[in-house]
Amino acid sequence: MLAPLPRLTSALRGHYDADQAYLLRKSALQSLALPRPRDEWELARRIVPDWDDAPSDVRQAYKQFLGAVVELLNGEVVSEELQEVAPAVYALFAGDDTEPSVVDSALRRRNELENLVGYSVQDSVLKKLAQLAQMLCSLQRARGHQHVQRNAEDADEDIISEFGASFDFKAPSRFVVDVPLDDDLPFGSGGLSSKPFKTDQYDVHSTSASLNSVSPGGHVNLRWLKDQCDLITRSRGSVLSGDELAKALCRVLLSNIAGDEIAGELLDLVGDAAFDTVQDLLSHRKELVDAIQHGLMILKSEKMSSSNQPKMPTYGTQVTVQTEYERQLDKIRRKEEKRGKRGAETGMNDIFADDFSSLLLASERKQPFDDVIGTGEGASSFTITSLPQGTTRKHMKGYEEVKIPPTPTAPLKPNEKLIEIRELDELAQAAFQGYKSLNRVQSRIFQATYYTNENILVCAPTGAGKTNIAMIAVLHEVKQHFRDGILHKNEFKIVYVAPMKALAAEVTSTFSRRLSPLNLVVKELTGDMQLTKNEIEETQMIVTTPEKWDVITRKSSDMSLSMLVKLIIIDEVHLLNDDRGSVIEALVARTLRQVESMQSMIRIVGLSATLPTYLEVAQFLRVNPDTGLFFFDSSYRPVPLAQQYIGISERDYAKKSELFNSLCYEKVVESIKQGHQALVFVHTRKDTGKTARTLIDLAANAGELELFSCADHPQYALIKKDVSKAKSREVAEFFESGFGIHNAGMIRSDRSLMERLFGDGLLKVLVCTATLAWGVNLPAHTVVIKGTQLYDPKAGGWRDLGMLDVMQIFGRAGRPQFDKSGEGIIITTHDKLAYYLRLLTSQLPIESQFLGSLKDNLNAEVALGTVTNVREACAWLGYTYLFIRMKTNPLVYGIAWEEVIGDPSLGAKQRAFIIDAARALDKAKMMRYDEKSGNFYCTELGRIASHFYLQYSSVETYNEMLRRHMNESEVINMVAHSSEFENIVVREEEQDELEGLFKRVCPHDIKGGPSDKHGKISILIQVYISRALIDSSSLHSDAQYISQSLARIMRALFEICLRRGWSEMTSLLLEYCKGVDRKIWPHQHPLRQFDRDLSDEICRRLEEKNIDLDRLYEMEENDIGALIRFAHQGRVVKQYVGYFPYVNLSASVSPITRTVLKVDLLITPEFVWRDRHHGMSLRWWIIVEDSENDTIYHSELFTLTKKARGTPTKISFNVPIFEPHPPQYYIRAISDSWIKAESLFTVSFHNLTLPQTQITHTELLDLKPLPLSALGNKTYQDLYRFSHFNPIQTQAFHVLYHTDNNVLLGAPTGSGKTISAELAMLHLFNTQPDMKAIYIAPLKAIVRERMNDWRHRLVTQLGKKMVEMTGDFTPDMMALLSADIIISTPEKWDGISRSWHSRSYVMKVGLMILDEIHLLGADRGPILEVIVSRMRYISSQTERSIRFVGLSTALANARDLADWLGVRDDGLFNFKPSVRPVPLEVHIQGYPGKFYCPRMNSMNKPAYAAICTHSPDKPVLIFVSSRRQTRLTALDLIQLAASDEKPRQFLSMADNSLDMILSQVTDTNLRHTLQFGIGLHHAGLNDRDRSLVEELFSNNKIQVLVCTSTLAWGVNLPAHLVIIKGTEYYDGKTKRYVDYDITDILQMMGRAGRPQYDQHGKAVILVHEPKKSFYKKFLYEPFPVESNLREHLHDHINAEIVSGTISNKEEAIIYLTWTYLYRRLVVNPAYYGLEDTETYTLNSYLSRLVETTFEDLEDSGCIKVDDHSVKYLILGKIASQYYLSYLTVSIFGTNIGPNTSLEAFVHILSAAAEFDELPVRHNEDNLNRTLSGKVPYSVDQQHLDDPHVKANLLFQGLWFERDSSLWMLPSMNDNLLDHLKGRGVSTIPALLGLSREELHRLIQPFSASELYQDLQHFPIVDVKLKLQNEDKEQSRPPILNIRLQMKNARRSTSRAFSPRFPKAKQEAWWLVLGNVTSSELYGLKRVNFMDRVVNTRMELPAMFDIQETKLILVSDSYLGFDQEYSLGHLAKALGP
Repeated sequence: MLAPLPRLTSALRGHYDADQAYLLRKSALQSLALPRPRDEWELARRIVPDWDDAPSDVRQAYKQFLGAVVELLNGEVVSEELQEVAPAVYALFAGDDTEPSVVDSALRRRNELENLVGYSVQDSVLKKLAQLAQMLCSLQRARGHQHVQRNAEDADEDIISEFGASFDFKAPSRFVVDVPLDDDLPFGSGGLSSKPFKTDQYDVHSTSASLNSVSPGGHVNLRWLKDQCDLITRSRGSVLSGDELAKALCRVLLSNIAGDEIAGELLDLVGDAAFDTVQDLLSHRKELVDAIQHGLMILKSEKMSSSNQPKMPTYGTQVTVQTEYERQLDKIRRKEEKRGKRGAETGMNDIFADDFSSLLLASERKQPFDDVIGTGEGASSFTITSLPQGTTRKHMKGYEEVKIPPTPTAPLKPNEKLIEIRELDELAQAAFQGYKSLNRVQSRIFQATYYTNENILVCAPTGAGKTNIAMIAVLHEVKQHFRDGILHKNEFKIVYVAPMKALAAEVTSTFSRRLSPLNLVVKELTGDMQLTKNEIEETQMIVTTPEKWDVITRKSSDMSLSMLVKLIIIDEVHLLNDDRGSVIEALVARTLRQVESMQSMIRIVGLSATLPTYLEVAQFLRVNPDTGLFFFDSSYRPVPLAQQYIGISERDYAKKSELFNSLCYEKVVESIKQGHQALVFVHTRKDTGKTARTLIDLAANAGELELFSCADHPQYALIKKDVSKAKSREVAEFFESGFGIHNAGMIRSDRSLMERLFGDGLLKVLVCTATLAWGVNLPAHTVVIKGTQLYDPKAGGWRDLGMLDVMQIFGRAGRPQFDKSGEGIIITTHDKLAYYLRLLTSQLPIESQFLGSLKDNLNAEVALGTVTNVREACAWLGYTYLFIRMKTNPLVYGIAWEEVIGDPSLGAKQRAFIIDAARALDKAKMMRYDEKSGNFYCTELGRIASHFYLQYSSVETYNEMLRRHMNESEVINMVAHSSEFENIVVREEEQDELEGLFKRVCPHDIKGGPSDKHGKISILIQVYISRALIDSSSLHSDAQYISQSLARIMRALFEICLRRGWSEMTSLLLEYCKGVDRKIWPHQHPLRQFDRDLSDEICRRLEEKNIDLDRLYEMEENDIGALIRFAHQGRVVKQYVGYFPYVNLSASVSPITRTVLKVDLLITPEFVWRDRHHGMSLRWWIIVEDSENDTIYHSELFTLTKKARGTPTKISFNVPIFEPHPPQYYIRAISDSWIKAESLFTVSFHNLTLPQTQITHTELLDLKPLPLSALGNKTYQDLYRFSHFNPIQTQAFHVLYHTDNNVLLGAPTGSGKTISAELAMLHLFNTQPDMKAIYIAPLKAIVRERMNDWRHRLVTQLGKKMVEMTGDFTPDMMALLSADIIISTPEKWDGISRSWHSRSYVMKVGLMILDEIHLLGADRGPILEVIVSRMRYISSQTERSIRFVGLSTALANARDLADWLGVRDDGLFNFKPSVRPVPLEVHIQGYPGKFYCPRMNSMNKPAYAAICTHSPDKPVLIFVSSRRQTRLTALDLIQLAASDEKPRQFLSMADNSLDMILSQVTDTNLRHTLQFGIGLHHAGLNDRDRSLVEELFSNNKIQVLVCTSTLAWGVNLPAHLVIIKGTEYYDGKTKRYVDYDITDILQMMGRAGRPQYDQHGKAVILVHEPKKSFYKKFLYEPFPVESNLREHLHDHINAEIVSGTISNKEEAIIYLTWTYLYRRLVVNPAYYGLEDTETYTLNSYLSRLVETTFEDLEDSGCIKVDDHSVKYLILGKIASQYYLSYLTVSIFGTNIGPNTSLEAFVHILSAAAEFDELPVRHNEDNLNRTLSGKVPYSVDQQHLDDPHVKANLLFQGLWFERDSSLWMLPSMNDNLLDHLKGRGVSTIPALLGLSREELHRLIQPFSASELYQDLQHFPIVDVKLKLQNEDKEQSRPPILNIRLQMKNARRSTSRAFSPRFPKAKQEAWWLVLGNVTSSELYGLKRVNFMDRVVNTRMELPAMFDIQETKLILVSDSYLGFDQEYSLGHLAKALGP
């Protein structure tokens, strides 16, 4: 015996057996880990013992032999089958080499082989097998190895060995070893072994004590055993303690040793004196073994629960001194580990894990299933009493059979009645056509489902009609949207979540058919069936799978869809127990949170099989257990089901296989003899034919084939012909015997034939796969499941048939119309018997699987924005089934009882789960987790993972493997490493085929080769893209499984690279995304994408000739035909080249600063659009990249629609540029779906001149603030409420108030610039009181604000006169002449100042204040530029100085602007953006999402969070882009506040005050939001509502104001916090979202911070994620102001020509030198397309600009250009006078003729260029379509989204709505109108002459007073004409004198009476003189009544026909007031 080792750490540690502890720990961990795949070469080593050293020829021979075995097994191989068959075949044929002939030997052994495989074997296969086996055998012998067949146990030991070869070792009696080890698990002090050692392992001493044996009635259990052992120990019968002895005895009892052999071992342990005890042990061995097994099972389950999340073992310091003793010990450890693995099934390892008392207590504890299933004989047997009554069990040779009788149908209860269909309402009857009544289950649930909104959970057996329950719930929802006989389909969506795609298809067809009478659309939305956005909108019921609905609801872009969902039906809820259950949990939790947060009603209806934890599932679904929960047991099954469970215990493979077939045959025959049909379910396609053939052979052998024949069927002969036509030979062959087969590998017609024949009774037996159970409702009396192993590529091998499949298959047993009962039979292996019994007697508790996917689901919620911190995440977890089960059964989820007792709500554990997941996600960069605040911030990576359904572990892999530069094979290898494919395994039998595929169809290298797991996946990926065929079914399944995830993984990787800005990888991955989608390699010819139309042969020839698309574009049809040697196909190829998508790119690049370029990209489609190929739209990626640095600087997705295919589209964006400059940037347009469809535009930087950096800021001096007394005028001081000027006003005070110098003041918004402007005005009033001050503001809103402000102060207190000039208000001449202050928009002042020569008030301007002058660079900037240039020109012409004061935000190029305005250095103030009276704190947050509306929606929660964080009780302004967004944002804020249980937190008003205010509000949305303290502000509100909201906000009655951007400019309503929600707005002209100008953003931000109240302001800017860095950089680094005049020059040049300022080209160039454009040309030439700033270059540029402008104006008929001069024409004058575009007057001039109809006039008018900008909003084309059907004149239906078409429709809608001019009277109504028409009155003038009494008599019985009052406002004009001929001799033309007199005595105003017109209008009249016969116009004049009489004259031509001449007086304000006067009666005045 070896000497014991000394203890190493005896002082620190007790005595532990390290080796045993190691083995126990390892086995415990392995029991928790996933099942590992078999050793890849396990089988090889059994046949070739020295496989690892085998040479290539032996390996090759082995592979060939294995291929022959696979062929023998028909190519479809269960791994277990191959493991058994291959060695047996080898042993059969490789044996004796004395045989003279291998072939003869093989033929003699045919029978043995056929017995082994169970069917006949072809000669060719037999010979091949024999030859290959013999060859392999001889090759091995040649190497000197004698092949030895080893017994199974040794083989097993060799296979499992991890540490080395096994050898015999007899353990010494005692070890004294102490190896340090972490003691995570408690271990006992037993021996080393986990299997029984020999008796000499223990020091056993015999004892003479006499022991008591068991009394006859005594009960033998572990407690009895403990008592006996204690007695033996006390009597000195054993040296072991009582517990040790008991454990030793248990070990022996559990061993496989037979009874007679075991007695000796037992006697050795207990001593001879205890002989009676040994007898009792032997006689009661079964009971004791059962008790031990039960105890072990309880201990194991508890241990697994407590360590649910496995930890890796941590070992102590290893003993490294290698002694002989240690080596011996290692051998023991290896051997024991092997045995331990074999013994794992019986759990004998666990004897040593705990002391005996633990085992004893565990054996006495009950398991949840103990009432259902006992622990009878053997490890998996049952006691009869534990199963339903009547259950019988039989033990046969090789198998055990359990029969469960059908549960009899429960009788109807006294008060229970079936609901007749005729009792239902019409709606329900329509969906139940063909039904007489509902069944019992449906009748029971009908009341709750149809008449309430309760959530419902129905647990009922399969076949209980759950589909109809879903139908009832659907009908209830439909009924709610049925109003006034109309179903409002757009108000709701119903979602049916089915567990499988096959079931989804069946549900879709069923519901489509049954709901068609209600005109409801039902569509399938699964991985196989995609729907377009329009299809989803038109669908009312969507049938989908859990995963698909999860993907949809994860995306904020699909929020609009989930918001419409009112009912979710979840079928098969018991799937919660499945690995897919976590998806259902995520869905339900998301829905429940949506219901609570949105306060919306979404009903959940759960349908499930009978399950034990139904109360908890109901709680999870928020079902009221009293009213919404329905549980039905198996007695409610329409056809009672008898069940048989057969567990085959035979170990020998051949015998087991034979037993499976014979038992299956027995059960089928039994059923056939009773006149029934049978369905046999197998689990592979090829097994259907194999099983059918076996059953036929067995029937033939038994002489029972006649039983199956259907030859006596009347249709047999007829059907036989149909069968003979079947494609599958087996179909016809089997039909002869009455058998059929059915699997997914058969063609559709054959499958349908089988279904029809079986349904008609022409087949007695149908052998099929599980697809039949799901897809086709084809019941039979008897259903047999033969084997329960099916191949699952996701699990990487064979798994047990799941609960769902078994239930669905058993659901096919029993035909409701014909059978009184059905029969379901499962034939499985004995070890699975217990599992299926529990499963189908509904006693497996439903546990949550959510923990396993917690990280992925948490990431999805964070990406969606519904979870933003740990607190919300814990709340979200509270909605899951996990949370409910966690409290009920904590051990399963790794929660110890101590934790439950300490924290009953498990809040801490919830938090721990969340924090662990958050840390892991943070580490993987999927989100940012701030440990301190507990906040979560989503990252792009996390968002991509959520949207593309990537697993967390896959993202970790990509983080590690994804690099900036990778080739194709590396990319494919990386994809192969995705965790989605981790369970795919390599199998030996696939090696040959994989190698063949690799060589044949894989264009790229495979890392690791076919024998590597990732290599296999790489091959299958390439095989998928190559469209290659696969023979092996398991490989085919793997390939299918891979293909399902491949496309989304590729897309995700593309998005990741795009976000990282890697240009090379982005392009590569986008090509591969398209390659996967289309199954075409990127290197193949692009025309392969038309493979439905172009043959493979043509594409192949194109590839051989290497002809790319560019060459094909240039070639002619004949040339192409000749090249590919298909002459007649040349035309076809050329045609499809034309269809290939191509866009032409052109771009202009303008430098804005030295670091930013503005790119204007023009995209022109150049291909023929075909809907079949291109659909309705194509998406293109626009990518700007720097190829030298492999960096993407800009990317966006551009959608080219079919409508826009004919027109170029312009998009603008900014990109950065770095120094030193790269040689070029590339702009790419790459199609998102077409391979090789891309265009390239190169932007070269060789001749690019960048502007100089010249930002000059004025330093804010540290001056003492000036008091108001500095004004030196008490009246002026009284204008202001403050005491001192602020620092900016103080610094500029002297220049503004005491000098006439021009000033440019640049300072941030809110700096008091307006008061600075007032100082300049006060200086003008002091020095030049007769001169006028003009204030130009770019927006009407600012004008209105200034008017309101100055009206109260300057007008009232200083007595000044002020007028407003805007589009809404035009003052008369007198008001303008007398005004001291004119406030105008640029357009109005431009229009007035154009005629400055004739308008004296224009020349009396002394001060011009230009507010927001930085808007010079915006759209309306050119007008501002022109009026300043004109005013400076006027000043120079009149020699009267005009002072200019420009106000702006901080400017980048203030010096240029100052030079142009004539500002000297002392007048230039350009302060930094940070110089504000109230400091501003800015937060910029990025949000993803390609689509605008969902992105805005995702910003609402952060906006609410910002209010709570930054301004919980101070005023908040939220800026949005549209009226609709104001409403949506406010409603969301209300919901968020309500879910926070503070719905009225923003309101500071008493209820009575609120009610009074609400009664004054007109707008319904505003009335609603004001109740919660949130106001709306936009241009759509009327003035009263708007003023009310402003007042409430400024007085702090409401805290939040949601407004459009105009408020930033218009109303000075500062707030503490400003939130800018989105920086884009919809541009109706370009029909896309464009960015706000930076100045707009600054203006909005400027509203943050109230000077009187706040120490600092806060601004939160929520932007689109890609633009975040842009705003960070440029918010405080403003862009230079550039001129936009170049693009808008024509109209301004035309106006100057008309006014006389320009009369030739030289003057035009001089005019341009006055402009700001000229200043900027010199500074930033490249922006305007100049290469340098040389004098010659500038002159030629300006000359060219003038030349082209003159040419365009001349072409449009506005001017006439001579050699040296230019003159205006009438069209030019009209354009200038009426402020029209030259294009508009050109259209009018060209298209209006003497015979133009009214319809044509409407079309011409609506074509005006002024309507180009009319916005056509989202979906307005639908409104326009509706309107087009109601107007008299038709419009272009193809362009309903065109602004001109919209204008046309609006004109018609306004003009033709009322058909009578009497509607001008405000008091007119329909009844009065009909009355007047009946009296012959159709115009107002007919009523004007009547007195009050006459009017009263005319309109009796209507009241006349109101009508009479209205009539007094209309004019009565009297016309007098006089013709005079002044000088007959000189033949001067005659003159017509005209006198107009206003006859209304009471009328004193010249304003038109037009109460319905939106603004004030001056009355005017037109005098039209002409020949009415020839339509010749003699004169046209416009007159106004300044007084009551107007005298005027008109000239007549020298020669005219006076009889035909008429004067027509036309009112420009009233209809029906025109008067005609013939000049015929004046003829005598002309004389003879």
